[in-house]
Amino acid sequence: MSSEAKTNLLGLSLPKMQAFFAELGEKPFRATQTLKWIHQRGVVDIDEMTDISKVLREKMKAVAEIRPPLITQELRSSDGSCKWIVQVASGSSVEMVFIPEAGRGTLCVSSQAGCSLDCSFCATGKQGFNSNLSAAEIIGQLWWANKKLAGFGVKPAAEWNEEGRAPQNSRPVSNIVMMGMGEPLLNFDNVMDALSLMMEDQAYGLSKRRVTISTSGVVPALDRLKDYTDASLAISLHAPNDELRNVLVPINRKYPIQELLRSAADYMSTLGERRVPVIEYTLIAGVNDHRQHARELAQLLKNFPCKINLIPFNPFAQSDYRRPSASSVSNFRQILQEAGYTVTVRTTRADDIGAACGQLVGEIGDNTRRSERYAEARRIRVITEQGSGVTPVA
Repeated sequence: MSSEAKTNLLGLSLPKMQAFFAELGEKPFRATQTLKWIHQRGVVDIDEMTDISKVLREKMKAVAEIRPPLITQELRSSDGSCKWIVQVASGSSVEMVFIPEAGRGTLCVSSQAGCSLDCSFCATGKQGFNSNLSAAEIIGQLWWANKKLAGFGVKPAAEWNEEGRAPQNSRPVSNIVMMGMGEPLLNFDNVMDALSLMMEDQAYGLSKRRVTISTSGVVPALDRLKDYTDASLAISLHAPNDELRNVLVPINRKYPIQELLRSAADYMSTLGERRVPVIEYTLIAGVNDHRQHARELAQLLKNFPCKINLIPFNPFAQSDYRRPSASSVSNFRQILQEAGYTVTVRTTRADDIGAACGQLVGEIGDNTRRSERYAEARRIRVITEQGSGVTPVA
């Protein structure tokens, strides 16, 4: 059997692993054994699974393999963050980023090569869309990160979890955010399988509070979410009204804000009163960072329990947007806090390696030729501005 025809065990959730062994005529406990070997011990050679009989190992090797995605480049930031370039089956490359903080280690995971949504402040969208990642390519990012970080001598991110007990997951990565390249809910099935493995006790055992799926607002998929997972939720909002959000997040033209908030509230209602979503709001100088925008946002969310995370825009080559001033960020935050919201400002990390929020671009085959169009449009705009004596915006 060719490698392409073999089942890649790396991406199988527990139910799918049990189904795999059922087809081999084996009992369900073989699935938990295999999950532990792959995800807790980092094994890729089936012959190393010593508590499985040699006969069964031979049966497994005939129809299955354990094939992580390929790491092609590793970059380390001066602030301790790490970025890895991962090659996927389509031939494109995606990026994953590890951010160490006090008491936690957060991995930003990609779900697609490129993105079709074309949010105006995000570098990934400027590259167009190439392919969905398989479940193995998504969970493989976590598999690699734990392996790489342990090799660096990085210790577990925290000795105790929020309940005061020793954590099941004692590896460097303690938190996952599905905020890398792509819109996770447009790759629904593969992302759900990967989330299942992240929170599976026999695999990574991450808390549901420590695994966050971020969406720009694919409402039909968000409506389905409660039937598949209880992961935490982040909403990429970035504007306090539909008129502005239509420009910044074009999917809003199909699923406007009130429809998105309704769907998010329905999902959160299944998780319990103590859990609230995070509203992500990228602040762009002169675009959505005025005091009136903050007051409008406070009014918009008054009946929507949430936390708000403000993200100062991180510049990239294809955009003329600018980072807001410190005073604009401070004023915006103060207005929201005075309205009663819990507000955090995301610290820019890993921008020296192009891994800050909104900067991930990977290397994809742009079937839409979108990146070429943006580059040409920007070239024409700069020439025009220079010819008119206007200083172009960096």
